[in-house]
Amino acid sequence: MELLNPLDNTAFPGKSVAYTATAGNTGTWPAGPQGVMVWSDQSCYVDVGEGVVATTTSTPIPPFTPIPFKVPAGSGAPFRVSAIRESTSGTVFAKPINSQ
Repeated sequence: MELLNPLDNTAFPGKSVAYTATAGNTGTWPAGPQGVMVWSDQSCYVDVGEGVVATTTSTPIPPFTPIPFKVPAGSGAPFRVSAIRESTSGTVFAKPINSQ
């Protein structure tokens, strides 16, 4: 089993953002991490990548369950996490990670 390694908090701090029927987007992190651990206090839809905005066709996640997402290869631009509610507004939390 591979262990997940949280990245340096200075360069890659954890971030959170509230979401409603309108997507909430975290601030960005620089390119480089292999993934990002995402969890929420409500069921929601999540998207990860450069300039993404979650919709109800994004990946659904259950509440209070950390889910690792791979950071998609892109142009090298900063990436973010975006979330939108399933039925109840909430807050999404995210922390970049690497495999080790």
